[in-house]
Amino acid sequence: MPYDPAISEPRWQKAWNDADTFRAVRDERPKYYVLEMFPYPSGRIHMGHVRNYTMGDVVARFKRAQGFSVLHPMGWDAFGMPAENAAMEQGGHPRDWTYGNIATMRDQLKPLGLSIDWSREFATCDDSYVHQQQSMFLDMLEAGLIYRKSAMVNWDPVDMTVLANEQVEDGRGWRSGALVERRELTQWFFRISDYSDELLSALDRLTGWPEKVRLMQANWIGKSRGLQFRFATVDAPAGFDQIEVYTTRPDTLMGASFVALSADHPLIKHLAETRPEIAAFTAECRKIGTTEEAIETAPKLGFDTGLTVRHPLDPDWQLPVWIANFVLMDYGTGAIFGSPAHDERDHEFATKYGLPIRATFGPKGATLAEADALVATAPFVPAKTETVTYVRGFAGAADQNGEEAVAAAIRHAEAASYGEGVTKFRLRDWGISRQRYWGCPIPVVHCDDCGTVPERKENLPVLLPQDVTFDVPGNPLDRHPTWRNVACPVCGKPARRETDTMDTFVDSSWYYARFTAPQAPTPTVAEDADYWMNVDQYIGGIEHAILHLLYSRFFARAMVKTGHLPEKAKEPFDALFTQGMVTHEIYLTRDDRGRPVYHLPETVTDGKLADGTVVEVIPSAKMSKSKKNVVDPVNIVASFGADTARWFMLSDSPPERDVEWTASGAEAASKFLARVWRLADEIPEGGADSDLLRAAHRAIDEVTRAIEGFAFNKAVAKLYELANAIGKSSAGGDDRSAMLRILAQLMAPMVPHLAEEIWTRAGGQGMAVNAPWPKANPALLISDSVVLPIQINGKRRAEIEVPKDMPKEQIEAMVLADETVLRFMEGAPVKKLIVVPGRIVNVVV
Repeated sequence: MPYDPAISEPRWQKAWNDADTFRAVRDERPKYYVLEMFPYPSGRIHMGHVRNYTMGDVVARFKRAQGFSVLHPMGWDAFGMPAENAAMEQGGHPRDWTYGNIATMRDQLKPLGLSIDWSREFATCDDSYVHQQQSMFLDMLEAGLIYRKSAMVNWDPVDMTVLANEQVEDGRGWRSGALVERRELTQWFFRISDYSDELLSALDRLTGWPEKVRLMQANWIGKSRGLQFRFATVDAPAGFDQIEVYTTRPDTLMGASFVALSADHPLIKHLAETRPEIAAFTAECRKIGTTEEAIETAPKLGFDTGLTVRHPLDPDWQLPVWIANFVLMDYGTGAIFGSPAHDERDHEFATKYGLPIRATFGPKGATLAEADALVATAPFVPAKTETVTYVRGFAGAADQNGEEAVAAAIRHAEAASYGEGVTKFRLRDWGISRQRYWGCPIPVVHCDDCGTVPERKENLPVLLPQDVTFDVPGNPLDRHPTWRNVACPVCGKPARRETDTMDTFVDSSWYYARFTAPQAPTPTVAEDADYWMNVDQYIGGIEHAILHLLYSRFFARAMVKTGHLPEKAKEPFDALFTQGMVTHEIYLTRDDRGRPVYHLPETVTDGKLADGTVVEVIPSAKMSKSKKNVVDPVNIVASFGADTARWFMLSDSPPERDVEWTASGAEAASKFLARVWRLADEIPEGGADSDLLRAAHRAIDEVTRAIEGFAFNKAVAKLYELANAIGKSSAGGDDRSAMLRILAQLMAPMVPHLAEEIWTRAGGQGMAVNAPWPKANPALLISDSVVLPIQINGKRRAEIEVPKDMPKEQIEAMVLADETVLRFMEGAPVKKLIVVPGRIVNVVV
């Protein structure tokens, strides 16, 4: 009878559930903790989720079969702006929207047959999670890991909220469309910069991480060696006799042509008090967002203050002091010197405002005149390791590379006492304040007498009020008097709660630890954290390679310092895998104004809509709800079954690369699985087959190594081979059943429902999910024959299988008699035939 996944898959899921098969247990077995980055409950899962969680499930089931006690949990990254936006646009409450979406997505995930311990499920907006996060906040505040200061933020004047950098699009708020302003607000910060050196140096020990991710993290932390020095001011207001500058290229100091200050520099703020033109210019600067991209792409604007500074190497050489919109107080000292000959941004600025452009160095062998002529129209920016000729060096002309010259410039400054060599990091402290409702409340209180004080732990959790509305812009917490107005925890006098909530990156920076004891009345339980941590295999998208992973690494250290994690968990993820995206064609038509109108794949047949309209096709694009090129896994499971979706996601390409979902690919996967079912549906009588036995043990060996190496597509390819070998074999009866049981065990991590069916029909005891992983017999891995590729004039054209000990003369005869070889030779005589024993045969014609 035909295989029907609609009947089989729910039956086995119920059997696993009834047996509590996937409950994680702390016992005497070695543990294995596999974790996929948890999803945001947007409302629907997509094929990207299917790919991510199927990969994790393969690893979890494989390790379970190998005898590990496996922790494979699921949770929801549930706070954030989308829920609040939905409440603004659709009415209702963010909490209801969020938990409704969680219920929907849970119902979509469960039919995939994932080996998840659902008893550990939580959402970051759960009261218990909020409670423990607030408790840790107070511990970290007491430990000096958190502080409060004024900082520049992106402010949306319409929505009246701070925006994260990624919510600023073309200088406007992503939801309101209003021009974003830079505004100074008091914010809460984690002292992540204190750990810059440690976070950087520890990357070398993360050998289970992709090199590209470690490099991205290293670049973000950004360690640099430079010079901190001072320009003496001329005729500046009292108290501003020096301007301090940090530079990573002190070797270009002899090419300086101006000094530029941030609009928020203390000197500029002082000048703006009495000079309206400066106040107006700085207000214009603050309209640009705080992102590096926004600053780099914005037109370069400057204002000449009329002040000058003395060059540290020549008191008679004075440089003008400008305000520049591309200089930020958050980076360095809020002041730079411009060396336009060797920096694109400085060159653009100097050209725009007619400032001098003086070369410090030129190509090797260049004269002063040649170097100056070269940089007149474009900057000369060679790699630091490239040797150049310094035409305005500190000690005259010399050939050096940039690294040597920087070191020499630092030595010169220290010897002459006008500057010091300093190591700095690009990484800035982590600002977590968000002027939004739907987030974890910050558990502090502001008292006129006591100042800012932490809430008492016995008063936790501080939960969000439910009676809020979103019909007025801004944070509802600011206008909720019964929630905002409280008694001071210290003196008891009237005080005000902090109305900022935490950045959602905080929520996702410790969820891996909470999974070790998700119902505990403390953030973690020492025994559970010690057993389950670290995460052995973490899986997620490359888009989270920097901030989420960096914040998680810092947070783990903070949890160690405050006693919530063991020392070994400072680096919480032993191994990391970043999977590729799932793509699909985009189908669109155009409206009357030429704007694109997108169409779901299920509405398009043979390139046409139901009414016959031909659609435009954009191939292989990342799945996007806005472009409607999404494929609903629920529809796929209904049409083909969960195992087909899982098999296709694992088979089509290496897991680190993108995979394109196609209907034809899904149909092919479904047909193959149906063929495997037929192998077990009727087991014929017959004898043993030694070749099949060898093939089975080679499959055990290769599938095992492929899964361990995250080469799931190679494991799938080997399982195709084994299934074909079983189908062609003359083996029957018990021997065939034994081979089918091996096939079922090897397929179980990928297609667990079908594997249970095959296991049962082939006489397996109990459930396949509980069967130990098969072990290859080393004696059966030794082959008596070898496959030799055949190259004709340097191109591989054929192959032959020969006994390992076959003499060269017989191999040559077989090659020259091979039909494929003869076809490619096209009757030409053989000039040379070379047999490399056990390796290859080369034919030259």
